[in-house]
Amino acid sequence: MNAYAVKLALRHLFSHPAQTVLLTSGVALGVSVFIFMSALIGGLATLLTLRTVGNIPHVVLEQPDHDPAILLSGVGELVVLQKDLSRRNQISIWQPAIPIAEQTPGVTFVSPQIRGAAFVERGQAVASVGVIGVMPGKLSGIADIDAAIVEGSSNLLADSLLIGSRLAKDLGLRVGQIVRLTSDRGRARSLHIGGIFTLGVASADRQAVYLSFSTARALFDLPTGISRIEIKIKPPIDAPRIAAQLRSTTALKATAWTEENTQLFEALDAQGRTGTIIKIFALVTIMVGIASAMSLSVMRRQSEIGIMRAMGAGKVFVVSIFMLEGILIGLIGALIGASLTWLALTALPPVTEVARGGLPIDQAQGGFLLAIVLTTLAGALASIQPALRASRIDPVEVIGS
Repeated sequence: MNAYAVKLALRHLFSHPAQTVLLTSGVALGVSVFIFMSALIGGLATLLTLRTVGNIPHVVLEQPDHDPAILLSGVGELVVLQKDLSRRNQISIWQPAIPIAEQTPGVTFVSPQIRGAAFVERGQAVASVGVIGVMPGKLSGIADIDAAIVEGSSNLLADSLLIGSRLAKDLGLRVGQIVRLTSDRGRARSLHIGGIFTLGVASADRQAVYLSFSTARALFDLPTGISRIEIKIKPPIDAPRIAAQLRSTTALKATAWTEENTQLFEALDAQGRTGTIIKIFALVTIMVGIASAMSLSVMRRQSEIGIMRAMGAGKVFVVSIFMLEGILIGLIGALIGASLTWLALTALPPVTEVARGGLPIDQAQGGFLLAIVLTTLAGALASIQPALRASRIDPVEVIGS
């Protein structure tokens, strides 16, 4: 394409400014829809992921399940060793797994925990709870308990515990009151309520109780072992890959959060496909608009094209003129649409600060560069058919008419 072809393409565009402005505006609107849908769907996926997995472990390491061992197998008979259900499933040798997990790329936090079932008693009121014993300094690594405290303090002492707000409401409990905690092993302790938290998850706020690591050891009769190791991943979507890696390096059972949230992934996948369809329609609309404008331009300029062909202009030259028009319309419209949408999205809050009921639009996932490239390509593709038709014009026929 030479400079003369560019000059003619610009002349064609400026010769009908109203049509060019209208067509460019339509392209800009299509690009805005493309970017807005990308930012909205990406932001919604991010918000759902944060609110779903923000306060849960992304990978859990546990002692592998052992099937009953076969002792004797003969004709018509089978002797097996039954699993001892009276023994608590625990990781006896857990210390070597901690540095392995912490040094794994993508892992942001590792928390050894002691877990078990227990009963909270306050007078005649009794409630079953799930106890979580955490090490010092690791309370808020998995669930952000520090930020969720609504009464009292998050400091865990040997004689204190933290409970959820729904449990506190059900039992009529307040900070400072004494409760009796009895584990499923029959051990009991009297502890005072050091703090009340609200995570916004009904099951956690009604059933979760946090204890210090040493108190949980004594309560559940685990002098050396632990129940599980909880791990945080960034980004959380990498959990299946990291779980598989930790499974091979630690020889422990590794469960990713995605295995228990398949419905969420199906919903996000369906949402993503819906957004892709909308963006495709936006690009198709842009292509149809540019193709229609180019076809009209070819019809108006048949005599001009015939004269150029009679003066020796080749078919490639004619094709390049009209393809340049389509590319310029697509590029200029894309730049205008992307700029205006970027300015509009800048005023919106980040996804992590979106209020309830607000639109979780993530500007970083708008796909601005992709929108500009695809729209420019769409402009080039839309102009191919009109450009080829222009190159096939017979100069003798159009000049004679």
